[in-house]
Amino acid sequence: MKKIAPSVLSADLSRLADEVRELEEVGAEWIHLDVMDGHFVPNLTIGVPVVKSLRKKTHLILDVHLMVYEPEGLIEPFATAGADVITVHVEACTHLHRVLSKIRASGPKVGVALNPATPIWTLEEVIREVDLVLVMSVNPGFGGQDFIPHSLEKVRKLRQWIDQLGLKVLIEVDGGVKLENVREVALAGADILVSGSGIFDKPDKREAFRKMREALEGV
Repeated sequence: MKKIAPSVLSADLSRLADEVRELEEVGAEWIHLDVMDGHFVPNLTIGVPVVKSLRKKTHLILDVHLMVYEPEGLIEPFATAGADVITVHVEACTHLHRVLSKIRASGPKVGVALNPATPIWTLEEVIREVDLVLVMSVNPGFGGQDFIPHSLEKVRKLRQWIDQLGLKVLIEVDGGVKLENVREVALAGADILVSGSGIFDKPDKREAFRKMREALEGV
């Protein structure tokens, strides 16, 4: 079943627990948390203490996306803090297999992310080691960007490849996902659809979430 994962990058961080609870009340199952280091991407966001605090307030799946260089030093702290999924970038890891193995050993589900210019074949040697592939449909670092159209074909190719291999790897798409395109992205093969401004920037975020979920009916 397709799922919407609200991204708290666009939330009001001064009342983060309340924002998450309101979405939980209308059926959200995943919450996406972007961790940025100001080097791999030109922005700084949340860290381990925020995930630890949020873990105490919700039972939702905490989907932690590490947009950082040398993420191996952060894996165990985020796992201990309560991350259910930890995703690292191909482009940020010198020894990708070792990093993915460390996530697995720490307990969370294993995710790997691809920037818009990174082809799916870079995952050829590790695709059997992961639970989730995150396709970035914007250049990472900022919320509110427009969806890059050719990301749809990338998702289609990835879906076909995973299915041909007979794997149960989820495809997540992050960047510019809104009510207007969420169904198209899901039809291309995405399982988890991350939306930040498409939910939190709306006058009623709960209604925005409901509409997006309704748009996925029958997909």
